[in-house]
Amino acid sequence: MENKPNAATDLTIVADSNIASLSEFFNNDTLSRTTGRRVRMIKVAGRDIDAQLLADTQPNVLLIRSVTHVNADLLKDNDSVRFVGSATIGTDHVDQDYLAARRIHFANAAGCSKHSVAQYVLSAILTLRPEYWQRSSTPPTLGIIGLGNIGSTLAQYASSLGWQVLGYDPLLPASSLNNASFAQVIEKSDVVSLHVPLTDKSSATSVADSAHHSSHVSEYPTRHLIDKNALDAMPASTLLINSARGPVIDAAALQADIERTGRQVVLDVFEHEPQIEEALLSKLAIATPHIAGYTLEGKLRGTQMIYDALCEKLSISPAQSMHQLLPLNMFLWSELQAHPDRLVKFYDIMQDDKALRATLAEGQVKAAAFDQLRRDYHLRREWQF
Repeated sequence: MENKPNAATDLTIVADSNIASLSEFFNNDTLSRTTGRRVRMIKVAGRDIDAQLLADTQPNVLLIRSVTHVNADLLKDNDSVRFVGSATIGTDHVDQDYLAARRIHFANAAGCSKHSVAQYVLSAILTLRPEYWQRSSTPPTLGIIGLGNIGSTLAQYASSLGWQVLGYDPLLPASSLNNASFAQVIEKSDVVSLHVPLTDKSSATSVADSAHHSSHVSEYPTRHLIDKNALDAMPASTLLINSARGPVIDAAALQADIERTGRQVVLDVFEHEPQIEEALLSKLAIATPHIAGYTLEGKLRGTQMIYDALCEKLSISPAQSMHQLLPLNMFLWSELQAHPDRLVKFYDIMQDDKALRATLAEGQVKAAAFDQLRRDYHLRREWQF
């Protein structure tokens, strides 16, 4: 029988069970040696973390991924949470202003899966257009919208392949990478890859929308950034890839565009995720269930970063390292460049596409099936760059 919790001595953690190696990072040996507090871990599915659970368990620590929206509604009946850690790059599911007002410390895992996502994008491009492996006097042009951790990392891979890169990020100063306007990227790229957070317009209406959708407010809104106008301006031959946030693309406009142009489109995220309508899915060149960042290294790095942040909050020294948990990695980017035919051994993206399409039932991929694919995903390995 489980011992009853002691609020004075226990460190109670509610955590998304899909966070990698939770038990290896968050246990008595790694957290309580110097504090003397017993770790009490409560693991649940991310979508099951709700206000009632937090009211009932009154945890000190909340560990989440992107499916859990942290805001006033979630924490309205809780007065115990002092630390929220999200094992994700993105933060649009977290109301950071609210946490700050409540003096709740927040940490995320910025950059944890930047190589994983960049490698996903490369795999999609080179699977659909293997001719891009070849060096030529007219190399392909990769347009990157959003030049943060992932976008800038993708640019490094593209440069190593000899591709031209057009980059656009209105939040960063002009540079050799941030070298184009939005219109130029849309109109002049052979491939456009999206790497932006989900943000809304800074108006009273959008603030309300933002609270509902758990996105942020910005003077450069990205919700439906790729709309009918953007798609009309994009050449029909341009490959479009979204591994950022689903609502960055207007799904209805995209479906109409593909019907009209036959455009190749790769989606790892969807506007109405976790449900996907067959009418859209059937038109995509590649579709995967929000797993672009799902490598062993990316996942462990995300856990490591929020663990380190919690240790700092507790004023203790970290006692666990992801490097102690990683098996040998034989996947080298230099080897793949020398032997492009080995791509399918490095990452067979079409297997993930096939698995998603196999879950279609009654005209759609249902939420439970989508979540199960993510939960049961066999983590691939990051290529050493």
